Amino acid sequence: MTPARRDLLAMMEAALAAVDPFAAVQRFLRREGDVLHIGDTTLSLADIDRVWVIGAGKAGAPMAQAAEAVLGAHIAGGVVVVKHEHVVPLAHVELREAAHPVPDEAGLAAGEAVLALAEQATERDLVLCLISGGGSALLEALPEPLTLEELQATTTALLRSGATINELNAVRKHLSCVKGGQLARAIAPATLVTFVLSDVVGSPLDVIASGPTVPDASTWAEVAEIIARYRLADSLPDAVRVRIEQGAAGALPETPKADDPLFERTSVYIVGDNGQAAEAALRAAETRGYSGMILTTFLEGEAREVARVAVALAREVQANSRPLAPPACLILGGETTVTLRGEGKGGRNQEMALAAALVLAGSEDITIGALTTDGSDGPTDSTGAIVDGSSVARAMQQSLDAAWYLAQNNAYPLLDATGDMLRSGPTNTNVNDLLFILVR
Repeated sequence: MTPARRDLLAMMEAALAAVDPFAAVQRFLRREGDVLHIGDTTLSLADIDRVWVIGAGKAGAPMAQAAEAVLGAHIAGGVVVVKHEHVVPLAHVELREAAHPVPDEAGLAAGEAVLALAEQATERDLVLCLISGGGSALLEALPEPLTLEELQATTTALLRSGATINELNAVRKHLSCVKGGQLARAIAPATLVTFVLSDVVGSPLDVIASGPTVPDASTWAEVAEIIARYRLADSLPDAVRVRIEQGAAGALPETPKADDPLFERTSVYIVGDNGQAAEAALRAAETRGYSGMILTTFLEGEAREVARVAVALAREVQANSRPLAPPACLILGGETTVTLRGEGKGGRNQEMALAAALVLAGSEDITIGALTTDGSDGPTDSTGAIVDGSSVARAMQQSLDAAWYLAQNNAYPLLDATGDMLRSGPTNTNVNDLLFILVR
């Protein structure tokens, strides 16, 4: 293992530790006897009939563990939906497993269970809603006559188009009974507190997990515009296309907006985000003797194009000591996208790493690391990759053409063969991705 790779792995570990979901929730939730402290507010459990815990997302299990550790037997019941193989033992909250990123029957059943529990809540109840990345796919209940197959086809078409997560969620909110503030509508008039572990650039509350408990800023007109922009009308199932046309024409109601009185007894806390992870990585870099800088936590764009910019930044550091002199570590956070052109296996971070490796070929003293904080980059078991100027040469030694693999969106097998792949297993957190540019 090279010293640069060793340093990057330490920075990545520090980033993940900083956004541990259990600790993140407990920073905002604590109890002293019958007094419950939630953020900067205080509630008396004597004034509450029942406490319910609901939610969805890849970090749902440890977030629910944290709620149980604080509230214990005060929890009357709960349902939290998590990705398959993201479960932990719980005493009072039921964990339901479902598929991500394309919803499945288990997700629909779980969504119906969450909605049914929400509708039980009364004015004297407290509902804790635990939201994290992946919640859009994991928590779903559909309006008639839409079917799971139609939702899956729509989700797949949007993913393949290169639409951003914000655009994807805007569409999904308008094809749902729980997204876009509609879960809050079911919970009212109970007191509702939502804890959010953000996986969306900039942490817009109405986008994270498609905003089930907050006002929705997106509109039917915006949804129609997204479908037109990516030329998806002919790719959508008829029932979905008709529903969007009806909504845009004003024939269907909008999702709840900020002036709706149902939000009067709701509050939301962002308990963790990409910035916290980036700052922890920065501290780890500086501890190891690097000059460090966070360039952005708003990184978006096509993965392979972002890779070229990353290498350009590295070369500027190497050649001109701008914006820092070597040894330097530049950190960028956010979430890129991939427009699928081939039928290969990979994810956005693997694609970005492979694209960077091609530009870096033959370079010295530059290492690029791409990390997905949830431990699953795309539909794979990869956490991302770390590449350098020798990556392409190592591929060539095995008769692997890196450019061809990139053209096929097939980064996974090549990075696996070269030893550049990262695997952590499920991290049970999710705060977008981190891109590291290391110049020694």
